[in-house]
Amino acid sequence: MKTAVQMRRELFGTEVRQKSDSEFFSVTDLVRSGNKWRVANGMSPFNLSAWLGAKGTKEFISELEVKFDKVISKGRGRNSCTWVHPLLFIDCALAISPKLKIETYEWLFDNLIKNRNESGDSYKRMSGALYAHSSSKKGFYVEIQNTARLIRAACGCKDWESATEAQLSKRDKIQEAIALLSDVLRDNAQAVRLGLNQYSKLGIYGGAQ
Repeated sequence: MKTAVQMRRELFGTEVRQKSDSEFFSVTDLVRSGNKWRVANGMSPFNLSAWLGAKGTKEFISELEVKFDKVISKGRGRNSCTWVHPLLFIDCALAISPKLKIETYEWLFDNLIKNRNESGDSYKRMSGALYAHSSSKKGFYVEIQNTARLIRAACGCKDWESATEAQLSKRDKIQEAIALLSDVLRDNAQAVRLGLNQYSKLGIYGGAQ
């Protein structure tokens, strides 16, 4: 499921956002993080506008647009953000500092976005199964909220936007297990409890109320 959720990654004590639907990164966040590192190391701040206007950058953008169509999206307003294609993001990271290249390059090959989208799909399947077997359709909103809260606690996650790859993968497995168990047992409280216990190291959980 590709919804417009902004995932957050840590870099030099600040956050760099990435959109789960387009996979574009916030180059504005990258420059903010990179400049924090540059200033701390006695270097002058990196100028994003100057880099975007450079001949080499313009040529690279043109080449990327041939293959990927639009690769940069500029927001409007004082606090706007510029979003760029992952490959352009890596090129900017290298321009800021070679030290950024390795970490940001690894982001292209991790499964954070993949797991985010998959866990969104499994959430829909779980919700559908639980709703079908809910004894109180009117109170289902509270039931699914409680279930989501228990899953988040079992994964040790404060919020899904800043979740790790491992936490999202665990969420996906728990939700798939609950969906299957609900269909088999036709008892939501039991399905939630067993689904959580199957993947949790935190002990026994009660079912959703």
